[in-house]
Amino acid sequence: MAVDTIFARASGAGKAGVAVYRLSGPEAFSIFRKLVGKWIINREAAYVAVRDPADGSVTGRGQLIDRGLAILFEGPKSFTGEDVVELSLHGSRAVEEALYDALTRAGARPAEAGEFTLRALKNDKLDLAQVEALADLIDSETSLQRKQALGQLDGRLSEAAEGWRKEILAVMAPLEADIDFPDEGDVPAAVAARAGPAIAALKTSLTTFLNQSVSARKIREGVSIAIIGPPNAGKSSLINALAGSDVAIVSDIAGTTRDIVETRLDLGVVATIADTAGLRSMASDAIEEEGVKRAKSRAKQADIRVLVIDGSETVSRETLLSGLTENVPRETLDLVHPGDIIVWNKSDKTNVDISPEKEHSPYTELSVSAKTGAGMAGLLQALTQKAAEGVNNDGPALTRARHAAAVEEAIAALTRAEANIERAPELAAEDARLAARALGKITGAVGVEDVLGEIFSSFCIGK
Repeated sequence: MAVDTIFARASGAGKAGVAVYRLSGPEAFSIFRKLVGKWIINREAAYVAVRDPADGSVTGRGQLIDRGLAILFEGPKSFTGEDVVELSLHGSRAVEEALYDALTRAGARPAEAGEFTLRALKNDKLDLAQVEALADLIDSETSLQRKQALGQLDGRLSEAAEGWRKEILAVMAPLEADIDFPDEGDVPAAVAARAGPAIAALKTSLTTFLNQSVSARKIREGVSIAIIGPPNAGKSSLINALAGSDVAIVSDIAGTTRDIVETRLDLGVVATIADTAGLRSMASDAIEEEGVKRAKSRAKQADIRVLVIDGSETVSRETLLSGLTENVPRETLDLVHPGDIIVWNKSDKTNVDISPEKEHSPYTELSVSAKTGAGMAGLLQALTQKAAEGVNNDGPALTRARHAAAVEEAIAALTRAEANIERAPELAAEDARLAARALGKITGAVGVEDVLGEIFSSFCIGK
């Protein structure tokens, strides 16, 4: 099947001082010569004049489009594995349109979304896990996300998955040999029994890795923080203070916030903070009732909850936290988990001192004023610490649901293999093969022919 030569802008869209345009495919170099009229040395930047070969000339004497730098990457030593041309030209719309017209007339076509990376995958320059890591790197918002994506792009997860897959294939070798060559003297009679401990060890290793990767996924996906509390406690003022902008409407009218208002913060880990409707026992209308329902749902789903209480209330701290008041009903307190944060807001209007009591509290309790900013640095620090709890960026990790599902599938197959190894080794071998295939889904290295290589390299069969 013929492969087209494709082109696209590799740098960000919009007007820029310099833009990078990429050309990849079997005709990339010949099209480059049509536009430039000369060859340049592979992997050495050269200053060139890019012209429109509208007359079919190969000498680069057409109308000038722009001047800039060009680099050739001869395949397979390129990003896509094909011949690749990169042009650094001025990033104006006029230059881009003229260049695209010239490239199209010269025989190339615009690339589809992700097509350069797809070609890199097909040409074994990247595996599936690395392709996903590249996407994560481009989308990274925090330093931890960047470091995690770079580690995956360097092959951390791929190496781990491939290592486990090879271990499974090594276990399959004696099983297959026992099934296919039961009378061969070179095959130990107890070879199938010896595979049992190896399968158990593999299952334990994969289960541990799966459990440890839960926190690593928080780096990529972020954490969810729900700000909850009674009406007029200052929840909207608090989220505005955290965001440094007016993301929520602030009003003295109770029930102003009806729907969920979100903003994102970099707390080392990306955090989505949600301002929710005020929680009270009796809603004023059906819309507020729906808002309260959504607020409770978001609180239950959140990784961290921040309960905001009006600290200027004359009711004591003990009474408020007992859930015996109308302002903070028991059903609201039940949404807060040990380790969550309670914010006593409006400290500018009260002299309440919570420091003696908070030492023995199951919550992190802070006194702040969203209006004046007092105590907000402490709240931000507490949120940062909570968001980072349990996060581990060392070593490989299952950063996507697809990765975790593949490992879970492998563990289930190994569990079946463990149960069948003595009574039905042929079924155990098939389950081990399914486990290897499941792990192969992570990188795209799915194949059963590797088993034969393991058998012949491990045993003297057929001599």
